[in-house]
Amino acid sequence: MTPPELLLAALGAFAGYHAREYLRARSFPIEGLAVRITAEKAAQPPRLGEFHIDVDAPSAHEESHREGLVRAVKRCLIHNTPT
Repeated sequence: MTPPELLLAALGAFAGYHAREYLRARSFPIEGLAVRITAEKAAQPPRLGEFHIDVDAPSAHEESHREGLVRAVKRCLIHNTPT
């Protein structure tokens, strides 16, 4: 695993943790919970630029719960760290 892949895996773990806690607090099953992290490469200076976090939780299918799930993931310590 490369260092950038490790960084993305860590961000995914944090996002997944917060998503799981949101689901658990509402007694939703966590089966099917999936987190996908991608990042854009930036050139000057060379770095990972924009990060994209996609969370899929089949049990949180109502719009209000999907919005709550997104808010929970955005509260992640790493997500809120400025670049």
